[in-house]
Amino acid sequence: MTQAVEQDWEHPTPPELQLMTGNTLFADARLVQDPMFLMNRFGSLGSALTNGYLRQLDLKVRHYSVLSLACEPQAPTQRELSDFLVLDPSQVVAVVDHLEKLGLVEREPDPRDRRSKIIVPTDRGREVLGQAELQAGQAAARVQSNLTDPERATLQMLLRKLASG
Repeated sequence: MTQAVEQDWEHPTPPELQLMTGNTLFADARLVQDPMFLMNRFGSLGSALTNGYLRQLDLKVRHYSVLSLACEPQAPTQRELSDFLVLDPSQVVAVVDHLEKLGLVEREPDPRDRRSKIIVPTDRGREVLGQAELQAGQAAARVQSNLTDPERATLQMLLRKLASG
């Protein structure tokens, strides 16, 4: 049921991921029939692996997600980021603080509501996003390495459908 993630010496498998992969002890457990558990486990595996790839940029998945959304044309507010990413507003504040400290984003007054702030990327932020997208893509390819191309496309389609409610 589970398959170990192939070793990549440039991006070693994080310890938390090593504990979760290649373990067949619970392969037949009732829990692995629960789709919510499987989606959560896949998300945990993907996040752990992606965090390992993003580490060289001083980013984690949350930072990458906020930076990516900040680079979209609609310039999100912290509240919009919180709602979309399903994070507590205080978590978004901490993520934006980190990105701001790295010089990747800035907070600016929201032209729609001066009481709110929008998160906008700096030029360096756009540049780092390009690097982060490459790293995240490598992590995604690695965590999905046991799927065929059609299976990856189906997974992407199903996840988008489920995530959009």
